[in-house]
Amino acid sequence: MTNQNVNGTETQSKSPQKTATGTGNKGPQNKTNNRKRNTPKKPASKNTGETAEQQVASQPKKSNGNSKNTNRSNNQSANKQSSASKAATQTNAKTHTNAKAKTNTNVKANTKSNANANAEAAVDNKPKRSGNNKRNTKRTPNKNKNNANSNGEKVLRIIPLGGLNEIGKNMTAVEYGDDIMVVDSGLAFPEEELLGIDVVIPDFTYLKKNANRVRGIVITHGHEDHIGGIPYVLKELDVPVYGTRLTLGLIENKLKEHKLSTKKLQVIEPRQHLRLGVFDVEPIRVCHSIPDAVAYAIGTPQGKIIFTGDFKIDYTPIDGQNIDLHRFAELGQEGVLALLADSTNVVREGYTMSESTVGDTFERLFSHVDSRIIVASFASNVHRLQQIVNAAHMNDRKVTFSGRSMVNVSNVAMELGYLKCPEDIIVDIRDIDRYPENEIVIVTTGSQGEPMSALTRMANSEHRQVEIHPGDLIIFSSSPIPGNEKSVYKVINQLTQKGANVVYESLADVHVSGHAKQEELKLIHSLVRPKYFLPVHGEFMHLNRHKELALDLGMNSRDIFIMSNGSGVEFSSEGAKFAKPVQAGRVFVDGLGVGDVGNIVLRDRKHLSEDGLIIVVVALSSESGQLVNGPDLISRGFVYVRESEALMDSAKSVIEKELTRCFDKNIRDWATLKSSVRDVLSQYIYQTTKRSPMILPIFMEV
Repeated sequence: MTNQNVNGTETQSKSPQKTATGTGNKGPQNKTNNRKRNTPKKPASKNTGETAEQQVASQPKKSNGNSKNTNRSNNQSANKQSSASKAATQTNAKTHTNAKAKTNTNVKANTKSNANANAEAAVDNKPKRSGNNKRNTKRTPNKNKNNANSNGEKVLRIIPLGGLNEIGKNMTAVEYGDDIMVVDSGLAFPEEELLGIDVVIPDFTYLKKNANRVRGIVITHGHEDHIGGIPYVLKELDVPVYGTRLTLGLIENKLKEHKLSTKKLQVIEPRQHLRLGVFDVEPIRVCHSIPDAVAYAIGTPQGKIIFTGDFKIDYTPIDGQNIDLHRFAELGQEGVLALLADSTNVVREGYTMSESTVGDTFERLFSHVDSRIIVASFASNVHRLQQIVNAAHMNDRKVTFSGRSMVNVSNVAMELGYLKCPEDIIVDIRDIDRYPENEIVIVTTGSQGEPMSALTRMANSEHRQVEIHPGDLIIFSSSPIPGNEKSVYKVINQLTQKGANVVYESLADVHVSGHAKQEELKLIHSLVRPKYFLPVHGEFMHLNRHKELALDLGMNSRDIFIMSNGSGVEFSSEGAKFAKPVQAGRVFVDGLGVGDVGNIVLRDRKHLSEDGLIIVVVALSSESGQLVNGPDLISRGFVYVRESEALMDSAKSVIEKELTRCFDKNIRDWATLKSSVRDVLSQYIYQTTKRSPMILPIFMEV
């Protein structure tokens, strides 16, 4: 079959049947052939528990080989001692080196004569750990024991680095031999307890340690939980990134913000094959809440793997690009080793509604309103933006975008032709006062109640251009992400108090999910019919429910693996099993700092946020070491000093007494003094207030 690669050239690819069959039959044979082909001229014969002389003595004696050795080492032939006795009696390093050379010569002679195949196989199979074999490892990195099972057979590993038992920061590595490819690199937004953290990205230490083996990153679609980590990865790894046009357009904006080169971005199209090392990668069109979403079929020597990415089955998509169910069915006929499918909506029965139903709701709402309309949505939901623009055009309204991400995404989508806007319908947010309010539609960020989003700033009367007026229609075209409910309803309450009419999902069909529900997942399973199933994208309850769905469809429980971040699955001719875990977890991004904030810093931040801080300032004499001035107490987040003078004076007295006690015992060490002050003050404050502020003693010498 002829495939079109990413550069537009045609390449001949093997049929999936041949790949699967050939892998099973030639795995060990190829291993042997590679071993013979890559064997250096001087194979290592050390680390077998024998001395070099003993190994030589054990070699089969050949007249030609022995005469060669005799001619090459005249000193040893003149000396009638045997090799074994030399090993027992001599400790000289030079003699030991000569013995090594003699060993290599014998092995070389035996290999050349090819008279003893068993001896040659024994040499090939010996462990290679010495200094000489470091060079061999560089020549034949495929022999790395980490890339093979106990039988020496190469294995295929799927290693999730993010996106499991959580929502967001999706990232998965696929490894075979010396090749690693990565699917997605997203981020997650911090929970409430991650104080001061901006975003969370996957820990990709494993990829950094194997940077020379990473062949590239393929992206399923342009949502933040799949592309948000790309700039941080590209700062560490010099690898190409492949994706569809809109996806790479959004990534390009991110790279420019981080002042990174965009030369590594490579556009691919559905059904266009891409070669990444040993992997044959084929994008497959799927439907989602953002255009240009794809799944991936990855051909490997062990068989085909399918990553569905985020998807749903929409028979009436906004852009007319239907999910390629035909290709999924073809792959199922050819044979699929493993399916990794989206589990986000698996707990919901039935089918996900078509995106077009939201457009009908917009048209109805817009036609019955004489006031200004504000619609809050995800910035990346370009299909939703298109339907808002269509409804506004039908009702002779202008459209403006508010929020940095909303402006960026809409500009990229319009430039690439994914967001089609009639002429003169888009106006700048700074010019909306030039138009009557019943002719304006504002599309804004803030559908999740984010504190700094445009809609939240409007609700707090902090937005520069928009002030909420009584009668404004505000539509939340989204559903709260689990954990964001409180923030969303807080914003709704604030908007309602200002007199706005608020419409959200439970009141009208203003939002549909972009993820497949149970019946759609069943269809994909039935078409693909994988040998193994690995549920992905979701909390553990989602993954477990997806496992139950696969069991209902007839799969065997031993063929279903619920993975966790860092703990993946490996495949070989022996079957599938959990692989050895690798390092994985969360890396916190705080401002420009990546990974410099850990659990200790977060613990201190939490402590400060809950109990506050007391700073104790003490001045000591440089000559006598006695107290010269202070102690002075500074409170931040604990009590207001002017209203708690009695407490602060008592605390000072406690500190003075403790310092006097230390001086009387001739304690002058500052570390000991600070520890004593901290302990007595902490005990006193807790007994008095039942609070435990952070105490920071500062000693000065004057």
